[in-house]
Amino acid sequence: MRILRVGAVLLAGVLAATVAVRAEEDPSATIRVDVKLVNVFVNVTDANGAIVGGLEKENFAIHEDGRPQTIAIFERQSEMPLNIALAIDTSGSVKKDLNDESNAARRFAHALLRTQDQMSLIEFATEVHTLTPFTNKVSEIDRGLGRLRTDFATAFYDAVCQASESLGRRQGRKVLVIVSDGDDTAAGSTYAQALEAALRSEVMVYSLIDVPISASAGRATGGEHAMITLSEQTGGKSYYVKDGGLDKAFEKVSEDLRTEYLLAYYPKNQEPGRTFHRIEVEIPRAAQGAFDIRHRTGYYADSR
Repeated sequence: MRILRVGAVLLAGVLAATVAVRAEEDPSATIRVDVKLVNVFVNVTDANGAIVGGLEKENFAIHEDGRPQTIAIFERQSEMPLNIALAIDTSGSVKKDLNDESNAARRFAHALLRTQDQMSLIEFATEVHTLTPFTNKVSEIDRGLGRLRTDFATAFYDAVCQASESLGRRQGRKVLVIVSDGDDTAAGSTYAQALEAALRSEVMVYSLIDVPISASAGRATGGEHAMITLSEQTGGKSYYVKDGGLDKAFEKVSEDLRTEYLLAYYPKNQEPGRTFHRIEVEIPRAAQGAFDIRHRTGYYADSR
């Protein structure tokens, strides 16, 4: 007879459970195995881009590395604390929009933050600076926004790496909202390093793409593509700052964060030796193309 004792502990947004198994042949022997709950935040929209609410646990299927998993925890709207790093590009290429960015960010913070939530404010140009550490006081965010200063270069990937590392030390949902044109002109981190940092820290990246020049010949289209793919790979989303300005983009981010599903599972039948485990979520009974399902693409085994 086997006796299972399972205890769960919330740590940096991941629940860790330790299972003790007493073997039949040697009642005095106890084998300890670490089983860690994987949290997957999911957004579902229909073919027209409208948010789909009201889905049930039974509507979803989740796979890790192609192997079916059992959903252990399901929530329609997670009450987990929300940790947001708001990173604003203050380089020369977006200097003209800085005042609008500051005002829109202030309204975003006031509208979104609940008592249990925390936000930090980061500016990045030639270097990355934290203007306001994590706080739930919007007055502190307001003061930080009043200290934004411009410089000439853009350390975009450094900003993603540093924000991800700071978010990774926190519990609950972890979100990076970054406002930029994505054109990294500083000698620092690479796209690959930024993506890995975000995935290791379980950070969803929301990219607000501020295009300074509408003509394609003068645009950093490579930077725009980097922002889009960072969001796609981490389960966030990208928005162009155009009609409706930053206020509209921030409003979409806020709506997205308030309509997430939480699907969590204990990995089983894992393939030994894999460094990166790929996650796939689907709605099996839906018609092909009926839904767009967004979530992080996976996690690094050694970061769990």
